[in-house]
Amino acid sequence: MLLLESTRMKLNYRIVIFAIAIIFGLFFSAPSLLNTHDGKKVTLGLDLQGGLHMLLGVKTEEATVSRIKSIAASIKYFTNKNDILIDELTFDGQSISFLLLDSDDEKQMRDFFSKNDGLKLVVNGENFSLALTQEEIIKTKKEAINQAIETIRNRLDQFGLTEPVVAKQGEEKILVQLAGIKTQEEEQRARELISRAAKLEMMAVDEQRAARVNVMSDADASALGDIILEDADGSGRKYLIKEIPILDGAMLTDAYVGFDQNNRPLINFKLNAEGAEIFGDFTGKNVGNRLAIVLDGKVYSAPNINERIGGGSGQISGNYTVVEAKDLAIALRSGALLAPVYMMEKRSVGPSLGADSIKASLIALVGGFVLVIIFMVVYYRMAGVIANIALIANLLLLLAVMSLFGATLTLPGMAGIVLTVGMAVDANVIISERIRELIYQGKSMHKAIEEGYSNAMRAILDANITTLIASVVLYAYGTGAIKGFAITMSIGILASMLTAILGTHGIYTMLESKIQKSKNNRFWFGIKG
Repeated sequence: MLLLESTRMKLNYRIVIFAIAIIFGLFFSAPSLLNTHDGKKVTLGLDLQGGLHMLLGVKTEEATVSRIKSIAASIKYFTNKNDILIDELTFDGQSISFLLLDSDDEKQMRDFFSKNDGLKLVVNGENFSLALTQEEIIKTKKEAINQAIETIRNRLDQFGLTEPVVAKQGEEKILVQLAGIKTQEEEQRARELISRAAKLEMMAVDEQRAARVNVMSDADASALGDIILEDADGSGRKYLIKEIPILDGAMLTDAYVGFDQNNRPLINFKLNAEGAEIFGDFTGKNVGNRLAIVLDGKVYSAPNINERIGGGSGQISGNYTVVEAKDLAIALRSGALLAPVYMMEKRSVGPSLGADSIKASLIALVGGFVLVIIFMVVYYRMAGVIANIALIANLLLLLAVMSLFGATLTLPGMAGIVLTVGMAVDANVIISERIRELIYQGKSMHKAIEEGYSNAMRAILDANITTLIASVVLYAYGTGAIKGFAITMSIGILASMLTAILGTHGIYTMLESKIQKSKNNRFWFGIKG
């Protein structure tokens, strides 16, 4: 009974949690520490392992053309839905014009346009002319750049690259840095994914004139309100398509890879409620005609409409591989680029700088770590050893969590780890000093330990919480390497709260009776008495 009671006193929930944390840290940090092929590992950033550096330009003028074209599609759908008769709806890239055949519908049309900000409407009798205001053009161009940054970042995240750097540079440039791109195939695939417009449009085939498409010029088609597009299979087959689309990819909500009856890859897509309604109305009124599915100016299919198609879903079939289909689905899901991007500068960053950086950072990390350990043992004796155990556990937890979530380690991130070493041991310095003070005051060992942790807790929490808030702000508003620094700092702070406070408290509680019996405060805490 006495033995069992003694065992219960030694074991406590803090030490159990601390032991679980150490096992967790060892297990999930092992692949990174041992560089094994199995298991999740911390990946290195561009500055440490090399990769691809690109500077992209944005053709913002194309964004205004797309905006006007989208408004033209809205006009066509609105007038059809409300039985408003218009004629000669034309689009010249800068403005839209049409004839309103019934003047009684003028008020309804004006109300429709008033709901769209940034439009300049000119009405001359039955002639309506519409264009974007100068302020709206500037706003659209800015939105195109911001949207391109967000879209490219989303595509690269889904592509599987960890923490790619995608940031605005200057007025109309985008900086892209991709770590770990080593082969020509990987580079080409990433470049295609970044630059692909992924502009999906559903357009009506001009059935009345379709037979003449091979003898028509682009100018002839434009005069009729049509455009000539080629088949995506490279066969040279041409289609005469009505220039104003029925709907576009802005109404797409999902895209994923599927397979047809011959096990060939295709893209399944879904539309939002508005897109599904437009799609259903158009197919219901155009049974027997063809609907062209156009992606980036190429016709992927132009099936006959046999019946009204509800549900807002469809397929894009083409002659591509599973990898190409997957990348296309990623591009569609992440959204079409409002304006095309083009390569202004490209260079490969070699890993030699990374090797030097890693070596220098490791020297700093190991050197700082060893000096901290020596200081703690010399100054605090066994209390220093306990603090060092917590410090090692903190580093293992930090590496384990980063490995588990596939975080990217950059040079500033390594600086964050070095800083975490000092911060992690700081809590134990405060605790040890509080315990020392209470021992000097003649408190019993139990009271000295419990009150020492209680008195030190407020200072530790204040320091760690304020640092954590700063790290969160850095992550929220920083980019690239700054985010890496913030991540390592945040994980390190949270890990130190577990190891330095909970873990060491559990060790002291477990060893309390032994410390009390020994009455050797110099050995345990480095003080006389």
